Amino acid sequence: MKLIVGLGNPGIFYKDTRHNAGARVVKSLAGDYKAIFKKDGAISALSAKIKIGRHTVILALPLTFMNLSGQAVGALIKKYKIELADLLVICDDLDLDLGRLKIRPKGASAGQRGLQSIIDNLGVNNFTRLRLGIGRPQQSTDAAKYVLSGFLPSEKAGAIRTEGLAKDCCRVWIERGIIESMNIFNSGCKAGGEKVNE
Repeated sequence: MKLIVGLGNPGIFYKDTRHNAGARVVKSLAGDYKAIFKKDGAISALSAKIKIGRHTVILALPLTFMNLSGQAVGALIKKYKIELADLLVICDDLDLDLGRLKIRPKGASAGQRGLQSIIDNLGVNNFTRLRLGIGRPQQSTDAAKYVLSGFLPSEKAGAIRTEGLAKDCCRVWIERGIIESMNIFNSGCKAGGEKVNE
């Protein structure tokens, strides 16, 4: 069994913000398989179950705020008896340009508070994370305000394509593993498949 968690803040106010990119990917993936999210018992999360190939996949959305994501993820892992190799966390990343993806099997949080909360809760950092680029704000813009803002009209098409590419990455990770996912999606391609200059 696999567990894919999309990070974000709960509530209608945050659903279209940059910080909720991970949650939007998981919601869209559920929609592709006509899965419906339900409150997962006493856990502070919504979850839905889908099948991709021969794999059963739990899709989850923490109901905690971003900086408490670890509470929900830790509880989900215990309930479904998930091995760390079968956990994928999807989140936004300020250090990647809009349109870029990075999937890694482990690593530090790089300041992403949801990832840091999960690392703190699990006591390890060797779980797969898929980071979606949202770009850096201009120097005059506060980073906290920036991640809680929506995409500009000129950015929305790119953001939608990026989230679609992230769903493709999830499917490759599930069926073909982390190495092939990295080879395909960390290769310098932006959403739409065009190469970018390194």
